[in-house]
Amino acid sequence: MKKTVALIAHDRKKEEMLTFVLDHKEQLRNYDLIATATTGKIVKEKAGLPITTYLSGPLGGDQQIGARIACQEVSAVIFLRDPLTAQPHEPDITALLRICDVHNIPVATNVATAGLVLQSLD
Repeated sequence: MKKTVALIAHDRKKEEMLTFVLDHKEQLRNYDLIATATTGKIVKEKAGLPITTYLSGPLGGDQQIGARIACQEVSAVIFLRDPLTAQPHEPDITALLRICDVHNIPVATNVATAGLVLQSLD
């Protein structure tokens, strides 16, 4: 069974997520990818990777991914957040960090850490 990696990005970090995915495309092919709606759409269309998408963050997609984490169905989370200009409609990272901590799931909030998390999964 493949490990599952969740991808989430605030609006101003979506291009950075795409760059990260393209830079790690061959490695990411080895995982089942899940994402919130817009992030997943970008990855699917521009990187050509298969990805399961949930609702957008403001509609609860991050909570859907949180439920998968709680059920031990996610191996790692990459949540590229914008710490300076996050908008009120964007997913709240606090609840997602909490559920990852409760279930001992690695979570990366920037590309430097994301690369290390991917290395640790191999």
